Amino acid sequence: MMQATIRDIAGWCNSLKIEQENTCLLTGVSIDTRRISSGQLFVPLAGERSDGHDHIEAAIAAGAVASLWERSKPLPSGVEIPLIIVEDAVAALQALAAGYLERLQAKVVGITGSNGKTTTKDLVAAVLATKFVVHKTEGNYNNHLGLPLTILNAPVDTDVLVLEMGMSERGEISFLSKLAKPDVTVITNVGESHLLQLGSRRNIARAKLEIVEGMKAGGTLVYYGEEPLLREELAVIMQGKSESIFPDGLQLLTYGETESCDLIAQEIKLTDASTSFTVNESAQSEQQTTYELPIPGRHNAVNALAAIAIGRILGLSDVEIATGLQAVKLTSMRIERSRANNGAVILNDAYNASPTSVKAAIELVAELKGYHRKWIVLGDMLELGPDEEQFHRDIGAALQPSKADRVLLYGSLSIHTANEASGKYAPECVQHFTEKQELTTLLLQELEPEDLVLVKASRGMKMEEVVAALQSGLKG
Repeated sequence: MMQATIRDIAGWCNSLKIEQENTCLLTGVSIDTRRISSGQLFVPLAGERSDGHDHIEAAIAAGAVASLWERSKPLPSGVEIPLIIVEDAVAALQALAAGYLERLQAKVVGITGSNGKTTTKDLVAAVLATKFVVHKTEGNYNNHLGLPLTILNAPVDTDVLVLEMGMSERGEISFLSKLAKPDVTVITNVGESHLLQLGSRRNIARAKLEIVEGMKAGGTLVYYGEEPLLREELAVIMQGKSESIFPDGLQLLTYGETESCDLIAQEIKLTDASTSFTVNESAQSEQQTTYELPIPGRHNAVNALAAIAIGRILGLSDVEIATGLQAVKLTSMRIERSRANNGAVILNDAYNASPTSVKAAIELVAELKGYHRKWIVLGDMLELGPDEEQFHRDIGAALQPSKADRVLLYGSLSIHTANEASGKYAPECVQHFTEKQELTTLLLQELEPEDLVLVKASRGMKMEEVVAALQSGLKG
């Protein structure tokens, strides 16, 4: 993590002055008094319900040896650690990250997309870790606070930073890109997440393409080549008809499953625990390499293409790349495989959901063989805007008895999925619930040891509670 003096920090964040300066060396940064480690800098942030400035004593007790302090806040009495005075703590945190990043001189990989960015981030980091010291975004630290904290907690010997960049509105990716200054970027796809805020998939594509705005000259944008909106909006940028600006010498590389892409996933084979595939460089190439992932899903083979591309850009051999992919460990609740208390296989994909990702999950279940029955358990997809009911009906249209034997649905929007799917199933095979506990109780009663169950929903639906009940065998 960051190692810096008080003077270093004051310079990076354009401090107005330093109260009680000393010569201590700080190691790391925290905005949370509950997670501070000894020797760290405390950054007090003012939120809707709490102001970090009110917790300076708790920060010191936990080990903070210095703190940023907004000029508008009264100086605390009886505090003996250095206070680095700034106009705005959030802006200072971001400037601090930019300063430390410049000192690190690490390569930076920036990753965004509507779906799959966290999985792709994990795949890229696993590949690069076979050759480099890699530091990656953890959890959901992918916004205007999380990204600078990720940078500031990178070890001083970091070779490559793999940074996930999230967004909900236009301009957010642009800001993160300009802060991180990536050498290589990835756009995984353009889905339906944030339609509520942005209004159309085209606007989402434009927002994702903001990732090029902070890139270093001569960098490479790796993107999903089967998304027409990305190709169309890239053409607009290249013609100078967009607010977004390409860095000098930007290279483009596409990936997908069709011959229009530079990297093509072929011969994809699935089990409930793994995926194997070959890579054909182009329609004319005869060279093929086989890769294996310890995670299921055709879509994950496609995600892995981005990691293969970045590995090659940064000089890794195909053997090193294959080794990294085999060793990947995904962030929790991304097609996370476990067992129910009775032995049934659970695929926990409950971290988030959009129409694109839910359809991919349905296709994954459809391709998996060897189970007595296959269950799909879905909760509502949120933040989809005025067409949210139609998106849920579309999921119902995608469900078929040939793909899943039983379908359980939870939430006020999922009734539209149930209504669309129910005509294709026997009455007891598609059931809608307004109470999560009732759904869980039915699963505990009827799930058999030879069954497979996939659980997926938007984060706000908290469907991991269903998974936990299945694992424990308790109704909760």
